[in-house]
Amino acid sequence: MGSGVGGSADGASPGAALRVVVAPDSFKGSASAVAVASALAAGWRSARPGDELVLRPMADGGEGTLDALAVANPTAQRMPVTVLGPADAPVAAHWLLVTASDGTRTGIVELAGTSGIELLTSLRPLDAHTLGFGQAIAAALDAGVDRLVLAIGGSASTDGGTGLLTALGARLTDAAGTPIPAGARGLDSLAQADLSALRPLPPGGAIVLTDVTSPLLGPAGAVAVFGPQKGLTPATSPTVETSLTRYAQLLAPTALSTTEGAGAAGGAGFGLLVWGATLEPGAAAVARELRLAEAIAGADVVITGEGRFDGQSEAGKVPTHVRELAAAAGARPALVAGLIDAEPAGFAASVALVDPVLAGSAAASLADPLRWLTEAGARLARTLAP
Repeated sequence: MGSGVGGSADGASPGAALRVVVAPDSFKGSASAVAVASALAAGWRSARPGDELVLRPMADGGEGTLDALAVANPTAQRMPVTVLGPADAPVAAHWLLVTASDGTRTGIVELAGTSGIELLTSLRPLDAHTLGFGQAIAAALDAGVDRLVLAIGGSASTDGGTGLLTALGARLTDAAGTPIPAGARGLDSLAQADLSALRPLPPGGAIVLTDVTSPLLGPAGAVAVFGPQKGLTPATSPTVETSLTRYAQLLAPTALSTTEGAGAAGGAGFGLLVWGATLEPGAAAVARELRLAEAIAGADVVITGEGRFDGQSEAGKVPTHVRELAAAAGARPALVAGLIDAEPAGFAASVALVDPVLAGSAAASLADPLRWLTEAGARLARTLAP
């Protein structure tokens, strides 16, 4: 379903400069949040060059989270680190060091850049792992960070977080005391778990960003919901589910496996809970780290968006969270998406790139997304401005 552009221009006198905050998510597989925000701002500026534009590219804990936080923290340092990627090849990655005005040092580590599915040339359903993510976390701890922010979207594996826990000092072995192989395959032989050498959390703890509410196990869990996209099949899924069940009982006899988000990133959420980290809804946590509410205070218009706005978008995704912040500040929220497949309730205006007035089709919008995002920004400016 496409969506037209509508809205009023109440609250500003004709010709008055507007404050416009641009806070979209990435258009996955098409354009990063940074590129989307820049294109929308360029379009708006072409129609209204005198307005104040504030760019706050957003994320929900998946790929692009680190870059979004880097934009909001210009003095942040990208800290290079080489890790073992999900296909057992070295990956040149980095984590982000953000130093606050009070001297607090935060390490931001993104799973997608260290153990993500985009790092694979072909799926490895039983052998991909999160060891590299754990190695990057360890590098941040070695640097003496005071707190950690861990973005876990985009995982390549269903290893339950065994890789990251191993990198942080856990010893996971078979019945003979031999370390288990990496990945979901290794879970099948897991018999003993020694967490006594697990590295402690930093003083300020670790928060984990995810937009997934799945528990570790069951019909809504890591294997059932996300296993197929990582290559698990009806033949292999039952074995992995059984192995994850035994793993959960061995590491955490309490109810951690049923915690919302424990099934995120192939169970990496569970592994981080075992470590002592706290899971948080990604969009809200990223907005807090970006100080987005402060940026929106006093804004006239707030533009947000994502590649596909659909029924799942209301479940804490970036556009709906930004819409709520805009409404609380008295600003008019606007939505831009490649495709709008649900009623954009609560938005003062909405534009789908596939609409006839823009690209006209999914193929055309995907072929040149930044062009059509720029056009969308200009269209919103002409519609929403007095």
